[in-house]
Amino acid sequence: MAPHDGDRAALDLLDSHLEALWDAAAARVRAVEAPFPAVPEGLAGAAADPAPELLRWGLGELARMPREPADAFARGAGTLLTEFRRRRSPWNAAALRLLDDPYVFLATGPRRHEDWARDVLAVMHREVPDPRGWLRMDPDRLNASGRLSAPAYPFAPPPAAEFADRLHRLEPHAAVAALTVMAEEWTGEPRPVRDRPDVDGLTAAARTLLARYGPGARFWTNAAAAAANPAPDFLATGLGGHSAHSFLTGAYVNGLDLFDELGLIAVSDDEVGVFWSIGAY
Repeated sequence: MAPHDGDRAALDLLDSHLEALWDAAAARVRAVEAPFPAVPEGLAGAAADPAPELLRWGLGELARMPREPADAFARGAGTLLTEFRRRRSPWNAAALRLLDDPYVFLATGPRRHEDWARDVLAVMHREVPDPRGWLRMDPDRLNASGRLSAPAYPFAPPPAAEFADRLHRLEPHAAVAALTVMAEEWTGEPRPVRDRPDVDGLTAAARTLLARYGPGARFWTNAAAAAANPAPDFLATGLGGHSAHSFLTGAYVNGLDLFDELGLIAVSDDEVGVFWSIGAY
């Protein structure tokens, strides 16, 4: 294994460990008994040189963090995980800047089929990891009750053969705008993206995310407005200004209805990216 492959494997392992610690701490806050996972064998002694600086930093911060009280540890583990991911790559940092607060699903998977809809389904069903080990945003990954109602919760996607009926092609600049407005909330949005002082920075973050898929990438959306126009003005109308063909489940889970959505799919020769903003109440 090449050295850089070994570095990535160790960083992936620390990411998974921090996430497992955060999950366990959050469960304890809810009075659910959950053991803290032990440090994986592959991380034992990894803080010593010549380990990557980021790995040594993350392990050092974790070692200094008290495990009690549970709520403080949960906050600390979550903050450490976020900062670790932010430092790991500019792509992660752009994703966190743009989409850390709203209810969104963000994930990338490998492109393995000529019919890329099959690869998108694999991403929605959480069957594949990110090919580069970069950030996924998936607030429902531990939603067991949701999965009982819909295995891909919050999605209930159609078969691959029906994707063409629910998706429309987007021009690249319109794809950037669609992703940018996902920084908004569906309800009670105090200020749409177009009126924010950091709109240029948010748009730059969206460009960084989509640049991952290369200059030849193609983009699709479920926004109905794109059926007649491959470049609808998402920024002008805002997140709530578009109706969309549904990929979400209609199941009522834990008192939550999923009522609206805006999706964006990026397709390259090697990868598929899935970005979904979800309205719920």
